[in-house]
Amino acid sequence: MKFKPGKTQFLTDGPADAHDAKFVILPVPYERTASYGKGTKNGPKAILNASQQLELWDEETKKEVWKEGIITLAPVDCARSEKSFFKSLEQEVAKLLAGIRAIPVFLGGEHSITQGILPPFQKKYKDLSILHFDAHADLYPEYNGTPRSHASALYPASRKTRTVQIGVRNAGAAERNFINSGKVKTRLMHENLDFAELEKNILKDLTGTVYLTIDVDGFDPSVMPGTGTPQPGGFMWYDALKLFKAVCKKKNVVGLDVVEVSPVKGSRITEFNAAKLIYRLMGYISAYRKD
Repeated sequence: MKFKPGKTQFLTDGPADAHDAKFVILPVPYERTASYGKGTKNGPKAILNASQQLELWDEETKKEVWKEGIITLAPVDCARSEKSFFKSLEQEVAKLLAGIRAIPVFLGGEHSITQGILPPFQKKYKDLSILHFDAHADLYPEYNGTPRSHASALYPASRKTRTVQIGVRNAGAAERNFINSGKVKTRLMHENLDFAELEKNILKDLTGTVYLTIDVDGFDPSVMPGTGTPQPGGFMWYDALKLFKAVCKKKNVVGLDVVEVSPVKGSRITEFNAAKLIYRLMGYISAYRKD
Protein backbone atom coordinates (compact mmCIF):
# COMPACT_ATOMS: atom_id res chain seq x y z
CA MET A 1 0.00 0.00 0.00
CA LYS A 2 1.49 3.33 -1.08
CA PHE A 3 1.44 6.52 0.97
CA LYS A 4 2.37 9.90 -0.46
CA PRO A 5 5.09 11.69 1.55
CA GLY A 6 4.65 15.35 2.37
CA LYS A 7 6.91 18.12 1.12
CA THR A 8 7.76 19.28 4.65
CA GLN A 9 9.05 16.51 6.90
CA PHE A 10 9.16 16.37 10.68
CA LEU A 11 12.79 16.95 11.70
CA THR A 12 14.48 15.35 8.70
CA ASP A 13 13.63 13.70 5.40
CA GLY A 14 13.39 10.40 7.25
CA PRO A 15 13.02 7.00 5.55
CA ALA A 16 11.94 6.72 1.93
CA ASP A 17 8.90 4.60 2.73
CA ALA A 18 6.28 4.72 5.47
CA HIS A 19 6.67 0.98 5.97
CA ASP A 20 10.22 1.55 7.26
CA ALA A 21 9.20 4.19 9.79
CA LYS A 22 8.63 3.90 13.52
CA PHE A 23 6.33 6.93 13.45
CA VAL A 24 4.18 8.34 10.70
CA ILE A 25 2.86 11.90 10.85
CA LEU A 26 -0.34 12.96 9.13
CA PRO A 27 -1.06 16.71 9.03
CA VAL A 28 -4.78 17.57 9.15
CA PRO A 29 -5.08 21.36 8.63
CA TYR A 30 -8.84 21.44 9.14
CA GLU A 31 -10.57 24.52 10.53
CA ARG A 32 -14.28 25.16 10.22
CA THR A 33 -15.91 25.57 13.64
CA ALA A 34 -13.39 27.77 15.49
CA SER A 35 -15.57 29.88 17.78
CA TYR A 36 -13.05 32.38 19.17
CA GLY A 37 -9.46 32.75 18.01
CA LYS A 38 -8.81 31.35 14.55
CA GLY A 39 -5.74 30.03 12.76
CA THR A 40 -5.62 26.32 13.62
CA LYS A 41 -5.46 25.47 9.91
CA ASN A 42 -1.94 26.91 10.03
CA GLY A 43 -0.91 24.77 12.99
CA PRO A 44 0.39 21.63 11.23
CA LYS A 45 2.67 23.52 8.86
CA ALA A 46 3.97 25.71 11.70
CA ILE A 47 4.76 22.63 13.82
CA LEU A 48 6.58 20.95 10.93
CA ASN A 49 8.62 24.08 10.24
CA ALA A 50 9.47 24.47 13.95
CA SER A 51 10.58 20.82 14.12
CA GLN A 52 13.51 21.69 11.88
CA GLN A 53 14.98 23.64 14.81
CA LEU A 54 14.88 20.76 17.30
CA GLU A 55 18.03 19.04 18.44
CA LEU A 56 18.00 15.47 17.15
CA TRP A 57 19.35 14.09 20.43
CA ASP A 58 16.69 14.42 23.12
CA GLU A 59 18.21 15.40 26.45
CA GLU A 60 15.66 13.59 28.62
CA THR A 61 15.19 10.29 26.80
CA LYS A 62 18.86 10.26 25.68
CA LYS A 63 17.62 9.02 22.30
CA GLU A 64 17.83 10.08 18.67
CA VAL A 65 14.38 8.88 17.75
CA TRP A 66 14.64 10.14 14.19
CA LYS A 67 17.03 7.27 13.49
CA GLU A 68 14.17 4.85 14.08
CA GLY A 69 12.24 6.48 11.24
CA ILE A 70 9.82 9.39 11.15
CA ILE A 71 7.95 10.07 7.94
CA THR A 72 5.50 12.87 7.27
CA LEU A 73 2.69 12.19 4.84
CA ALA A 74 1.02 14.73 2.57
CA PRO A 75 -1.65 16.78 4.39
CA VAL A 76 -5.24 15.62 4.29
CA ASP A 77 -7.40 17.51 1.78
CA CYS A 78 -9.63 19.67 3.96
CA ALA A 79 -11.28 21.66 1.14
CA ARG A 80 -14.51 19.70 0.98
CA SER A 81 -17.88 19.59 2.69
CA GLU A 82 -18.03 18.73 6.37
CA LYS A 83 -19.66 15.37 5.72
CA SER A 84 -17.23 14.46 2.96
CA PHE A 85 -14.21 15.57 4.97
CA PHE A 86 -14.93 13.42 8.03
CA LYS A 87 -15.79 10.40 5.89
CA SER A 88 -12.55 10.71 3.91
CA LEU A 89 -10.46 11.31 7.05
CA GLU A 90 -11.85 8.18 8.68
CA GLN A 91 -11.09 6.20 5.52
CA GLU A 92 -7.54 7.52 5.36
CA VAL A 93 -6.87 6.68 8.99
CA ALA A 94 -8.30 3.18 8.50
CA LYS A 95 -6.03 2.68 5.49
CA LEU A 96 -3.08 3.90 7.55
CA LEU A 97 -3.76 1.47 10.41
CA ALA A 98 -4.21 -1.43 8.00
CA GLY A 99 -1.17 -0.67 5.86
CA ILE A 100 1.73 -0.02 8.26
CA ARG A 101 2.99 -0.85 11.74
CA ALA A 102 4.23 2.68 12.47
CA ILE A 103 2.62 4.65 15.27
CA PRO A 104 0.42 7.41 13.82
CA VAL A 105 0.78 11.02 14.98
CA PHE A 106 -1.85 13.47 13.76
CA LEU A 107 -1.29 17.23 13.63
CA GLY A 108 -4.31 19.54 13.85
CA GLY A 109 -6.08 21.70 12.96
CA GLU A 110 -9.03 22.07 15.26
CA HIS A 111 -9.94 19.38 17.76
CA SER A 112 -12.95 18.23 15.78
CA ILE A 113 -10.57 16.15 13.63
CA THR A 114 -10.36 13.63 16.48
CA GLN A 115 -13.90 12.57 15.60
CA GLY A 116 -12.66 11.32 12.24
CA ILE A 117 -9.48 9.78 13.62
CA LEU A 118 -10.81 7.66 16.48
CA PRO A 119 -13.33 5.26 14.83
CA PRO A 120 -10.65 3.13 13.08
CA PHE A 121 -8.73 2.88 16.38
CA GLN A 122 -11.93 1.86 18.16
CA LYS A 123 -12.48 -0.89 15.59
CA LYS A 124 -8.91 -2.17 15.67
CA TYR A 125 -8.30 -2.12 19.45
CA LYS A 126 -11.12 -3.67 21.45
CA ASP A 127 -9.59 -2.66 24.78
CA LEU A 128 -8.92 0.95 23.72
CA SER A 129 -9.21 3.85 26.13
CA ILE A 130 -8.67 7.54 25.46
CA LEU A 131 -6.59 9.97 27.49
CA HIS A 132 -7.99 13.42 26.74
CA PHE A 133 -5.71 16.32 27.75
CA ASP A 134 -7.61 19.59 27.39
CA ALA A 135 -8.80 22.74 29.10
CA HIS A 136 -12.31 21.96 27.87
CA ALA A 137 -14.53 18.92 28.27
CA ASP A 138 -15.46 18.88 24.54
CA LEU A 139 -18.58 16.85 25.32
CA TYR A 140 -21.27 18.94 23.66
CA PRO A 141 -23.53 16.68 21.56
CA GLU A 142 -23.50 19.63 19.17
CA TYR A 143 -22.29 23.20 19.30
CA ASN A 144 -23.28 26.18 17.15
CA GLY A 145 -25.50 23.92 15.07
CA THR A 146 -23.09 21.09 14.27
CA PRO A 147 -22.15 17.81 15.99
CA ARG A 148 -18.74 18.11 14.27
CA SER A 149 -17.67 21.10 16.35
CA HIS A 150 -14.34 21.40 18.15
CA ALA A 151 -16.47 21.62 21.31
CA SER A 152 -17.91 18.17 20.49
CA ALA A 153 -14.57 16.52 19.74
CA LEU A 154 -14.81 13.71 22.31
CA TYR A 155 -18.57 13.27 22.51
CA PRO A 156 -19.05 10.47 19.93
CA ALA A 157 -16.08 8.35 21.03
CA SER A 158 -16.93 8.75 24.72
CA ARG A 159 -20.30 7.07 24.17
CA LYS A 160 -18.51 3.79 23.35
CA THR A 161 -14.97 4.00 24.70
CA ARG A 162 -13.50 4.67 28.14
CA THR A 163 -12.43 8.34 28.10
CA VAL A 164 -10.26 9.85 30.82
CA GLN A 165 -10.07 13.64 30.88
CA ILE A 166 -7.34 15.69 32.55
CA GLY A 167 -6.64 19.42 32.56
CA VAL A 168 -10.32 20.34 32.24
CA ARG A 169 -11.14 23.72 33.73
CA ASN A 170 -13.98 24.88 31.54
CA ALA A 171 -17.27 23.11 30.82
CA GLY A 172 -20.75 24.25 29.83
CA ALA A 173 -24.10 23.45 31.38
CA ALA A 174 -24.95 21.21 28.41
CA GLU A 175 -21.87 19.07 29.18
CA ARG A 176 -22.37 18.55 32.89
CA ASN A 177 -24.53 15.43 32.45
CA PHE A 178 -21.70 13.76 30.50
CA ILE A 179 -18.86 14.61 32.90
CA ASN A 180 -18.08 11.68 35.19
CA SER A 181 -20.92 9.74 33.63
CA GLY A 182 -21.06 6.53 31.62
CA LYS A 183 -17.65 5.78 30.16
CA VAL A 184 -16.24 9.25 30.96
CA LYS A 185 -13.97 9.95 33.91
CA THR A 186 -13.28 13.67 34.21
CA ARG A 187 -10.57 14.73 36.62
CA LEU A 188 -11.18 18.47 36.83
CA MET A 189 -8.02 20.49 37.12
CA HIS A 190 -8.84 22.34 40.35
CA GLU A 191 -9.71 19.07 42.08
CA ASN A 192 -6.54 17.24 41.00
CA LEU A 193 -3.58 19.46 41.80
CA ASP A 194 -1.76 16.65 43.58
CA PHE A 195 -0.08 15.35 40.42
CA ALA A 196 1.43 12.27 42.06
CA GLU A 197 -2.06 11.18 43.10
CA LEU A 198 -3.43 12.15 39.68
CA GLU A 199 -0.85 9.93 38.00
CA LYS A 200 -1.93 6.94 40.07
CA ASN A 201 -5.58 7.60 39.32
CA ILE A 202 -5.26 8.00 35.55
CA LEU A 203 -3.19 4.82 35.30
CA LYS A 204 -5.98 3.08 37.18
CA ASP A 205 -8.67 4.69 35.03
CA LEU A 206 -7.13 3.76 31.66
CA THR A 207 -7.17 0.36 29.98
CA GLY A 208 -3.99 -1.27 28.69
CA THR A 209 -4.26 0.30 25.22
CA VAL A 210 -4.40 4.08 24.97
CA TYR A 211 -5.01 6.73 22.35
CA LEU A 212 -3.70 10.12 23.46
CA THR A 213 -5.44 13.30 22.29
CA ILE A 214 -3.74 16.54 23.28
CA ASP A 215 -5.32 19.95 22.91
CA VAL A 216 -2.48 22.37 23.59
CA ASP A 217 -4.78 24.55 25.72
CA GLY A 218 -4.50 21.81 28.34
CA PHE A 219 -1.21 23.50 29.13
CA ASP A 220 -1.04 26.82 30.93
CA PRO A 221 -1.12 29.72 28.43
CA SER A 222 2.43 30.61 29.43
CA VAL A 223 3.52 27.31 27.85
CA MET A 224 1.21 27.31 24.83
CA PRO A 225 -0.01 30.88 24.21
CA GLY A 226 -0.97 30.28 20.56
CA THR A 227 -4.35 28.60 20.81
CA GLY A 228 -7.89 29.68 20.01
CA THR A 229 -9.62 29.29 23.39
CA PRO A 230 -7.03 29.70 26.18
CA GLN A 231 -7.93 29.15 29.82
CA PRO A 232 -5.92 30.13 32.93
CA GLY A 233 -4.40 27.60 35.27
CA GLY A 234 -3.36 24.72 33.05
CA PHE A 235 -0.52 22.21 33.28
CA MET A 236 3.04 23.44 33.32
CA TRP A 237 5.56 21.71 31.05
CA TYR A 238 7.25 19.25 33.41
CA ASP A 239 4.07 18.35 35.30
CA ALA A 240 2.39 17.31 32.05
CA LEU A 241 5.44 15.46 30.74
CA LYS A 242 5.71 13.42 33.92
CA LEU A 243 2.14 12.21 33.46
CA PHE A 244 2.62 11.47 29.76
CA LYS A 245 5.81 9.55 30.52
CA ALA A 246 4.02 7.41 33.10
CA VAL A 247 1.27 6.59 30.61
CA CYS A 248 3.75 5.72 27.86
CA LYS A 249 5.69 3.52 30.30
CA LYS A 250 2.72 1.65 31.77
CA LYS A 251 0.34 1.52 28.82
CA ASN A 252 0.48 0.68 25.12
CA VAL A 253 0.06 4.04 23.37
CA VAL A 254 -1.09 3.24 19.83
CA GLY A 255 -1.62 6.72 18.44
CA LEU A 256 -1.87 10.38 19.32
CA ASP A 257 -2.93 13.75 18.06
CA VAL A 258 -1.81 17.26 18.94
CA VAL A 259 -4.38 19.90 18.03
CA GLU A 260 -5.43 23.53 18.36
CA VAL A 261 -2.07 25.16 17.67
CA SER A 262 -2.93 28.60 16.33
CA PRO A 263 0.33 30.41 15.49
CA VAL A 264 0.78 33.91 16.85
CA LYS A 265 2.34 36.44 14.52
CA GLY A 266 5.83 37.33 15.71
CA SER A 267 6.07 34.39 18.13
CA ARG A 268 7.31 30.83 17.68
CA ILE A 269 6.65 29.60 21.21
CA THR A 270 3.61 27.40 20.68
CA GLU A 271 4.61 25.65 17.47
CA PHE A 272 8.14 25.00 18.75
CA ASN A 273 6.89 23.69 22.08
CA ALA A 274 4.36 21.49 20.27
CA ALA A 275 7.11 20.07 18.06
CA LYS A 276 9.31 19.37 21.09
CA LEU A 277 6.36 17.78 22.88
CA ILE A 278 5.74 15.44 19.94
CA TYR A 279 9.41 14.45 19.70
CA ARG A 280 9.54 13.83 23.44
CA LEU A 281 6.42 11.67 23.28
CA MET A 282 7.99 9.70 20.46
CA GLY A 283 10.99 9.16 22.70
CA TYR A 284 8.81 7.91 25.54
CA ILE A 285 6.86 5.56 23.28
CA SER A 286 10.02 4.27 21.62
CA ALA A 287 11.66 3.63 24.99
CA TYR A 288 8.78 1.71 26.53
CA ARG A 289 6.70 0.16 23.75
CA LYS A 290 7.07 -3.60 23.78
CA ASP A 291 6.69 -4.29 20.03
